[in-house]
Amino acid sequence: MHAYTVQPARTLRGEITVPGDKSISHRSIMLGSIARGETVVRGFLRGEDNIATLNAFRAMGVAVADDGETLRIQGKGLHGLEEPTDILDCGNSGTSMRLMTGLLAGQRFFSVLTGDQYLRKRPMKRVLEPLSRMGATIYGRAGGDKAPLAIVGTGLAGTEYSSRVASAQVKSALMLAGLYADGATTVHEPHLSRDHSERMFRYFGAAIEAGGTTVTVRGGSELSGREILVPGDISSAAFFIVAALIVPGAELLIRGVGVNPTRTGIIDILTAMGGSIELVDQREVSGEPVADLLVRHSRLKGIEIGGDVVPRAIDEFPVISVAAALAEGRTVLRDARELRVKETDRIAAMATNLRRAGVTVTETEDGMELDGVGQLQGCAAESFGDHRIAMSMLIAGLAAAGDVTVDDAECIATSFPTFLPLLETVAER
Repeated sequence: MHAYTVQPARTLRGEITVPGDKSISHRSIMLGSIARGETVVRGFLRGEDNIATLNAFRAMGVAVADDGETLRIQGKGLHGLEEPTDILDCGNSGTSMRLMTGLLAGQRFFSVLTGDQYLRKRPMKRVLEPLSRMGATIYGRAGGDKAPLAIVGTGLAGTEYSSRVASAQVKSALMLAGLYADGATTVHEPHLSRDHSERMFRYFGAAIEAGGTTVTVRGGSELSGREILVPGDISSAAFFIVAALIVPGAELLIRGVGVNPTRTGIIDILTAMGGSIELVDQREVSGEPVADLLVRHSRLKGIEIGGDVVPRAIDEFPVISVAAALAEGRTVLRDARELRVKETDRIAAMATNLRRAGVTVTETEDGMELDGVGQLQGCAAESFGDHRIAMSMLIAGLAAAGDVTVDDAECIATSFPTFLPLLETVAER
């Protein structure tokens, strides 16, 4: 385990780009592999999670040429994947495991998915339960709730499912299974989760209808290879957005960030807190909206956060809580129970770390309440093996009175391998 210490910054200045969107990178590999023809991917995120997905499809016979900048995927069609000769390791990636479970359920072979010690603790029944309604045969630990998962590919039947949670992973797993099912597969959500799958399915030519919080996929339609330019990941940009807002005198331009409306909850939340975030040169790339983000230091105020905006910012709440810790007044987060079952319990993890930095935090079942402070204290923070917790606390260190040390910074490589050098590039001390 490698600890990392960040010192307070005098200000932040610069123009940066962040790595490609993690969610889109995963889906480009999956759909490119089962499409006919070549799919060319530029801007692919080379984090450990996405490499796990790439390696899994290579293990199923998909040829992927990689020159360090561009991936060229030779698609094998819906039914061209080959039975893997070994267990498929998803590492720390819940997206890899949950989405691949749906895709593999309709194959004509046997496969096993596993992951690291953290992924093997995460709940999987939320995906296995609706897949079983389609006729999927999947076995797992703890009654099917924990990996490793053994999948016996079989014929599937379309279904209509109302999800209790707004989860892009659940929705996408069923959509992928729906490509292999007889008839239509329809998913209803209580709130709209991120819609990268809907956009990419449409881009690849799948038979799909999407409107409001409902999506329907019809099985059997062949996909065609496409060219994809992956925009910058707003979940990665989030750390630098918050950094620029909380460090006095800061101004950052973050170029080429994906601003999909199902992902911009963080912009809405931080703007409501008084943050200065300007979207510049808005455009569309490979079916996804993109913009440059100009962010300036701002005086933030505490607000109440809940409802529809929560699934649109679910991955960003660790760093949002850092912004809230430095805002004037109280911030209340509710309707975010999903944070309890991420790579770690992110509510408990951030509450623990922020208390060490001198913040008064009260945990609730589905969120937290915290009172902003004028300045954070230096502290020793724990990552809990979670990349977003580690990065959030390092951002907190930029606006602290003393050094902040995160015990295990190696986990950052799962999603943002260039985070630390990029941070040091823009921080002025």
